[in-house]
This record gives sequence, C-alpha cells and structure tokens, in this order.
Amino acid sequence: MGRAVNITLKSFKVKKANINIILTDYISVKELNKKFLKHNYETDVLAFRLDEEELEGEIYISIETAEKQSEEYKVSLTNELSRLAIHGTLHLIGYNDATEKEKAEMHKIEDEILLKLKARNG
Repeated sequence: MGRAVNITLKSFKVKKANINIILTDYISVKELNKKFLKHNYETDVLAFRLDEEELEGEIYISIETAEKQSEEYKVSLTNELSRLAIHGTLHLIGYNDATEKEKAEMHKIEDEILLKLKARNG
C-alpha cells in the first residue's frame, strides 16, 4: 500500500507528505464515517486531512470490506488494498467523489496508478 501511495504522490508531483494508513474493522470505519462526516453507513475507505499547509493525513481502510470487494471484483486482496490506499490519497490531494462524474474520474486515475504499480512490481 505504501508503494501505491508513493506512486500516487509522485503522479501529482507531491514532494513531501506524511500519510498514515490504518487497517481496521468495518464497524470502526462506520463509526468514523458517522462521527466526522455524518454518514450513517459502512464504507471501504475514509481519508482525513490533518494539516492544510502540508499534505498530512490518515487513511482508514476497512479490511473486511476490502476482503469482500476483492472477492467481488475478482482481484487479490493486495490489489484491492492498494486501490483503496490510492483512493484515500486522492481524497487527501483534493479529489472528491460526490458525483458520478467525479467517481469516474477518480476510478480512472486509480486504474492508471494500479497499472504503474503493476509495471514496477513486474
């Protein structure tokens, strides 16, 4: 996941960042979603920007949701976790996915970065 985040940051020419990735259960992610975003539902990934000056933030990933999605999308768990880490990083950079157009744009970027990651991993 760290390599996925690094490739994402390099793709957007971000030179300095401090990003923590926290793998947790779906209940914790749902509680964070409700507490901070006022959304009372489960989600796969949440990203919180901690500093407006420098790129500093936390990405929370529901491991159970990632496992379900990896089976659903027929990809490895590593691939799905990387996708979610990329998605969270894009949010920290400033991307949103509130509309279908924004979701499609983020998904396209995620796919491009996953291809770069795959090329680097051989």
